[in-house]
Amino acid sequence: MSEEEKKETAPVAEPAAAKAEQDAEKKPAAKKAAKKPAAKAGAEEKPAAAEAAPAEEQPKRQMTEAEAILAEGEMKPIVDDKKKKTRSIPAGIAFVRSTFNNTQVSITDARGGVIAWSTAGKAGFKGSRKCTAFAATMVAQDAARQAYTKGMHEVEVRIQGAGAGRESAVRAIQSAGIHVTLIKDCTPIPHNGCRPRKRRRV
Repeated sequence: MSEEEKKETAPVAEPAAAKAEQDAEKKPAAKKAAKKPAAKAGAEEKPAAAEAAPAEEQPKRQMTEAEAILAEGEMKPIVDDKKKKTRSIPAGIAFVRSTFNNTQVSITDARGGVIAWSTAGKAGFKGSRKCTAFAATMVAQDAARQAYTKGMHEVEVRIQGAGAGRESAVRAIQSAGIHVTLIKDCTPIPHNGCRPRKRRRV
């Protein structure tokens, strides 16, 4: 054979050998792909679904996290760091209503805003014990202590009614550490006004 014929045949042999090598490499890969077609298909489908799902579920997850944070109390409204100053009221008025069935004491500021109050029922008395002088003492002490903690040191006492706890209530207010500057009887007295109730027969 001449050199020209050798040159023509040699290039044809080399691509055939290269193709054989490429086929040999592709066959194992094709076998592996044939063994796991379903697994790969499922694995490829799941990520696609997983990628689509987070886009839809993201707002829901954020809402649930926000609700959880609110439930735990981590998110608190913005409040000024300044401490709330408690109002101190040095002087006020003590209203004592003493009836035949109960004793009520309310302590107010100069304008009439109630600061502290107490009754015989609130102090734990029931029935006929609510109208006793001891119940009036406990009621007045309870109301006076509440007012004393709020800075009250002077009161004007205004008494209404004719019950047994009139005097004992005033003494209890003084014993609680509040100075009584004035005692006034505000019991309403009719000057031939409404017809009174009939007298009891005992």
